[in-house]
Amino acid sequence: MPYKLECSTMKNIFKILLITFLIQSCKDRVEVSSINSVNWGKRTIEHELKDSLTYGTTYLSIYSQIYSQTEHRTHNLTATISMRNANKSDTIYINKAEYFDTKGNSIRTYFDRPIFIAPMETVEIVIDEKDQEGGTGANFLFDWVIKQNTNEPFFEGIMISTSGQQGLSFTTQGKRINQDGN
Repeated sequence: MPYKLECSTMKNIFKILLITFLIQSCKDRVEVSSINSVNWGKRTIEHELKDSLTYGTTYLSIYSQIYSQTEHRTHNLTATISMRNANKSDTIYINKAEYFDTKGNSIRTYFDRPIFIAPMETVEIVIDEKDQEGGTGANFLFDWVIKQNTNEPFFEGIMISTSGQQGLSFTTQGKRINQDGN
């Protein structure tokens, strides 16, 4: 009889521990690849459509994972996507930043209303190491607007991972593409 009581007590303790763990894991749920890391709402602006504006689209390859040792093993990376204004006196506008996975499926749109980037300012999007949705062939499309005779925005991806004393990092740069995709 003491054995049955002890077993029943152990089951109850296990249930309590399991429920506590589940409750705590729900509380500790961390947002992956924060969509609002720089508070996009405070950057939203309505720019006037003028004939003197130049519109463009830039493609940027990103890697949230890379292959390691074989094609069956991947290594997760943290990606920092920099949107840079290389102008000393003119503001630039990014109309949309859309993130795609390896198969070309849209994962998320970070903003779809114009935001401003002040002269010489850099605004970043971070894809957390835990966020594996993009895969080995993730990419971004940025739609932007600038005044004529103004430097185009510069887009760069910096991927990094560290483990123990080893580190891995590399960069990619955006390439302007035609708006119709050709």
